[in-house]
Amino acid sequence: MRHPPSFRVRRALVAFLTAALAALVPFTVAVPAQAAAAPSTTAAASGAGYWHTDGRKLLDAQNQPVRMAGINWFGFETSNYVAHGLWSRDYKSMIDQMKTLGYNTIRLPYSDDIFKGTQPTGISYAGGLNADLQGLDSLQVMDKIVGYAGSVGLKVVLDRHRPDSSAQSALWYTSAVPETTWIADLKALATRYQGNTAVIGIDLHNEPHDPACWGCGDTSTDWRLAAERAGNAVLSANPSLLVFVEGVQTVNGQSTWWGGNLAGVANAPVRLNVANRLVYSAHDYATSVAQQPWFSDPSFPANMPAIWDKYWGYIFKQNIAPVWLGEFGTTLQSAVDQKWLAALVDYLRPTSTYGADSFNWTFWSWNPNSGDTGGILKDDWQTVDTVKDGYLATVKAPGFTGGGGGGGDTTAPSTPTGLAVTGTTASSVSLSWKASTDDTGVTGYDVYRGTAKAGQVTGTSFTDTGLTAGTRYDYTVRARDAAGNTSSASASVTATTTGAGGSSGCTAAYKVSSDWGSGFNADITVTNTGTSATRSWQVTWEWPGNQTISSMWNASYSQVGRTVTASNADHNGTIAAGASTGFGFGAAPGGAGSPVLSCRAG
Repeated sequence: MRHPPSFRVRRALVAFLTAALAALVPFTVAVPAQAAAAPSTTAAASGAGYWHTDGRKLLDAQNQPVRMAGINWFGFETSNYVAHGLWSRDYKSMIDQMKTLGYNTIRLPYSDDIFKGTQPTGISYAGGLNADLQGLDSLQVMDKIVGYAGSVGLKVVLDRHRPDSSAQSALWYTSAVPETTWIADLKALATRYQGNTAVIGIDLHNEPHDPACWGCGDTSTDWRLAAERAGNAVLSANPSLLVFVEGVQTVNGQSTWWGGNLAGVANAPVRLNVANRLVYSAHDYATSVAQQPWFSDPSFPANMPAIWDKYWGYIFKQNIAPVWLGEFGTTLQSAVDQKWLAALVDYLRPTSTYGADSFNWTFWSWNPNSGDTGGILKDDWQTVDTVKDGYLATVKAPGFTGGGGGGGDTTAPSTPTGLAVTGTTASSVSLSWKASTDDTGVTGYDVYRGTAKAGQVTGTSFTDTGLTAGTRYDYTVRARDAAGNTSSASASVTATTTGAGGSSGCTAAYKVSSDWGSGFNADITVTNTGTSATRSWQVTWEWPGNQTISSMWNASYSQVGRTVTASNADHNGTIAAGASTGFGFGAAPGGAGSPVLSCRAG
């Protein structure tokens, strides 16, 4: 992201079974003598392999339509020379959280400085954090991030964000970093990740802007011609990659966001030597980044679809090529910005209605330290901004179960065998399993409780805690190799009693976080007022008016007339005694007031 300096603020400042078997009540455990295998390989996985285009659609290696629904994680382009936040978190936990939230792609900005053997700063190794990054240079750390992202099924787009770490540039070259260096470094990246299908493409240059032109014919400023030279160079090194080409700022006297103007494509499309590899990319922002005339139009936000159509949406609607909204974001503090984001998400086409026949996107940003937008994470680099993330719920897409990382190897590792419960207490259950003697490729195991990830280990045992008596838990242990291929085994454990000696109960508190008249967002906090952990919870209320829920995050819901019933998601049904969890939603119209809530705990 980067806008005129007067508007731009961007600096680098900076969890098998039972949780309240509390009564020490006997229970029985049912485990299959031999766990059933459910192999899953990259060859059958959605999003597998390299991607290509077909008209406005993105297709995977099996020609299945895919939707890129991702996040920007910046830092390699700064003087830290590495993705930010590693001073607080392990990079694997960060990527796991991205996947858990439903993001399937990471856009990773960098500058050409990382090709100079730069040593990253701002990585914590305390307590074993990021231990495998110690002593690596920036490109080697990028290898690790790309490798792990691919191993858990995420895709990566590498974004040449700046020529060097000092600042964004209007053109793709500067006096210090000429075009020859830019192209050589692009080719070096394409070659470096040759065969690694986690990396699906390269964004050639971030936000070209005035004096960059589109189709003017001047080789020193014509971004369309430069994109052809660079794109063809990338494809000469790896013809399987996607080439992402952003817009400029001004075309025929009409200006918009840096990199956001693709109006010139209509008469002067980018010509690449390899067919079905071109994706056009736009950027779009709200008032927390800069004011634009359309925000003060009396018809706002109804005027916005026509604006987006004009500058980039027409490319998708006319089936010219896929369109990727590579950056969009806001602090979400003003009513204008809230309306803008709601309208933009609707324009991007809900996945439930359109599937992958939709605009692709990566939100700016994951990082909280983006001064003019903030991030999906809050300042502690752990807590999710559920309101901001909630706006994106309707346009997220199914993740990829084994999409990359290993030079085309599609052979699943051998299935874990002998999965069994090896120990139980009033508050925990231990699982163990065996790996085949020929299974030398396993790099780790992911343990799932139902659909929620319970943990990740490199050995062959795992202890799960925080569970509830009387509940059946279904576990899956998934073996993973370096190429991202997986195979799995499953087991179930059931307590025969619901337990005794504890009470259950809950309360729910309601708070409107934003109201812009035509709609509003609200957060509900659910608190366990009992003496034992909940297994589930449900909150019910009746609207005083004719409000209708449009989206909900961290809970599922049904609405009949004015009555809304919200139930816990898989990951937040268990609440310890005295603890709280929360969910949020969007609804319309605004001005609903505070309904009376009832809460029931199971």
